[in-house]
Amino acid sequence: MANAGPELAAEFDAHRARLVALAYRLTGGLADAEDAVQEAWLRLAREPGEIRDLGAWLSTVVGRLCLDKVRSAAHRRERYVGPWLPEPVVSPLGAPDPQDVVTGREELRMAALRLLHELPAEQRFAFVLHDGFQVPFGEIADLLGCPAATARQYASRARRSLAEGTPPRAPLPRQQEVVDRFMAAVTSGDVAELTRLLHPRAALYGDGGGQASTARRPVVGADKISRFLLGLVAKYGTASLAGSFPVLVNGDLGVFVPGDPDDPTGRTSFRRVLVFTVAGDRIAELHDLVSPDKLAHLDPAAFDS
Repeated sequence: MANAGPELAAEFDAHRARLVALAYRLTGGLADAEDAVQEAWLRLAREPGEIRDLGAWLSTVVGRLCLDKVRSAAHRRERYVGPWLPEPVVSPLGAPDPQDVVTGREELRMAALRLLHELPAEQRFAFVLHDGFQVPFGEIADLLGCPAATARQYASRARRSLAEGTPPRAPLPRQQEVVDRFMAAVTSGDVAELTRLLHPRAALYGDGGGQASTARRPVVGADKISRFLLGLVAKYGTASLAGSFPVLVNGDLGVFVPGDPDDPTGRTSFRRVLVFTVAGDRIAELHDLVSPDKLAHLDPAAFDS
């Protein structure tokens, strides 16, 4: 396989979307995922021998590359200002998810990814590689440098954590109804309505990356979240939500606030993506993504209907 000709390139491209999906789960970033997949292609092009199962070989190579990325970035995560959230996959409402990364997959909702990336890396890798991509535990053990039985335990612990910590996905029409009422209540300052729409133990996670204003610690409880959000509106004004529109974010309903980079006051300059986890008829989790590093690639014009 030393000659990376068109046949090999076509064979690799047939696996590309699956590999990006794998790497995104493991790293939480689309750019990191693309980098890992590109490096896997370069390694494949240099591979001198025959590969019996190309899909399995590529999954293992991408897994190893992602593990290296995660371990090298661990110290940066420790110094990160406020909660760290995965990069959102944003698509127009009613359109397929880009790269088919998140369509219909419960473990790729923002709430599940947040929880997954709070687990030790070994648990995340064992769970994703085995449950999501059918990599045998023996190969996962080689990757992680542990016995196969330990790799199996890692996956089991991650599976249990996700099952206990992620509520079932509400139907999209129900999400739309709840989110519409929620945004109207934020705009009008209706504390009572906000409190009704939030689960009593709801949690808000903000990711500004130390560059934009949001909560630097999780805000827990309907009353505290309501007061926090209305405090932001009081500080920045309802103009900070101007031009917002619904989008899909990792398969759940979200709101994209394009922002105005030319605003001299800075009040409306930052883009914002709000992601809602609706359980029943209430919001169980709210993710406030404002980090410019994670939203700079979003083009508001691409979402115009």
